[in-house]
Order: sequence, then C-alpha cells, then structure tokens
Amino acid sequence: ELVEKGFIRLSFSLWGAPVLFVKKKDGTMRLCIDYRKLNKVTVRNRYPLPCIDDLFDWLK
Repeated sequence: ELVEKGFIRLSFSLWGAPVLFVKKKDGTMRLCIDYRKLNKVTVRNRYPLPCIDDLFDWLK
C-alpha cells in the first residue's frame, strides 16, 4: 500500500537499511529505520572537518 501511494519504493541496493513501522500508544504509526548494519560498513572520514569555532579563530 505504501509503495502504491509513493511513500516508499522498493530497493535492491546492497547498501539499504530496513524500514519498519511501529505503532505508537495513540494508535498512529512511527517510521523507524535500522541503520546498525549500514553503520558497520560505513567508511569513517579520516580527516573530519574542524569545529566551526576553530575555523573562525583561524581566519581572524
């Protein structure tokens, strides 16, 4: 139904994350995405950007 309405689309990518809906106490649904497996294969940035405050100090 959600695919038909265009809210979600099918994916066959190796890099996807499972999407599930959890019913809240008031009966509405909450969209949840489980990124745990994707986080395990994510390549971390070896040279992260410095803190913005440090950049401004450097520019002074």
